[in-house]
Amino acid sequence: AAAPTAPTAAAAAPKTPAAAPAAAATTVSSAGTEAGPPAPAGPATRRLARKLGVNLKQVKGSAAGGRITIEDVEAFVRERMTQPAVPAAAPAAPGFGVVQALPLPDFSRFGPVEKQPMNKIFRTAASNLHAAWVTIPHVTQHDLADITELEAARRKYVKANPNAPKITMTAIIIKAVVQALKAFPNFNSSVDMQSGELVVKQYYHIGVAVDTPNGLVVPVIRNCDQKNILQVAAELAEIAGRARDRKLKAEDMQGGTFTITNLGGIGGTAFTPIVNYPEVAILGMSRTINHLILENGQIAERQMLPLSLSYDHRAINGADAARFIVKLSGSLTNFLELF
Repeated sequence: AAAPTAPTAAAAAPKTPAAAPAAAATTVSSAGTEAGPPAPAGPATRRLARKLGVNLKQVKGSAAGGRITIEDVEAFVRERMTQPAVPAAAPAAPGFGVVQALPLPDFSRFGPVEKQPMNKIFRTAASNLHAAWVTIPHVTQHDLADITELEAARRKYVKANPNAPKITMTAIIIKAVVQALKAFPNFNSSVDMQSGELVVKQYYHIGVAVDTPNGLVVPVIRNCDQKNILQVAAELAEIAGRARDRKLKAEDMQGGTFTITNLGGIGGTAFTPIVNYPEVAILGMSRTINHLILENGQIAERQMLPLSLSYDHRAINGADAARFIVKLSGSLTNFLELF
């Protein structure tokens, strides 16, 4: 899955790549700094543009009066990163603005090949995942959450209320994540290396990775702390349906503060999801497994949910990551506090 992203990587680089030629670099902006009247944008947007080497005169603003937002700059960068490489006339601005296009061998020398064009969603996801991987020092913390009673209660409720929004495990996880984010605010932040600040958000917009026939997308459910479990479940079903029907708008995939990716319906016991930049953490869910444990001297079977928490080590240390996932697991075991 990917970030967003991005939750699963679309392609892997060679283990020991040769140095890419200078002409293969893809620069975000080739026009240098702004000339003439400044483009309409706020201070935070300008800081991001400087960091990424973006000329704001080249960016189309989506806000009122053509004002350029942070999301506009990020979209501009993603688009440029997916374009074919062109020779660079001058060195790019330092930081996030250059993605090296590594040369590939002629695979047809070894046997038949088929070249399949990447669609727009796939190209965008690939660029986002690459940018996140080279920018963020990733660490992944794994745990097992005992959901025996929670899953039994969930199934019982769904069966007794067929006309109500279906409460899925993902919807429950969203509510549990919000509680953990409130207890550990650094997980609800972004790293601003230019200003040397951690931008901690006071809102809780949770992105959910959705696997569609056209690729991975990450729609966002906003203000999850202000919604009960039924509201979250209903909105999750609605926005996932629109994602699969290709009816999402750009704003449906913007503003997330934390991402969840659920591979439980497919299989696997653990994985390492890639953080959805500029967020600092992502939670992966795998298929539920049954464990035999010793409980009060007796062997008991418990239903366990594997959790994989990847995080940005610049913003989060290992001890806090362990505390976060323990808090999350505890919320699922003592689930009544979520409702």
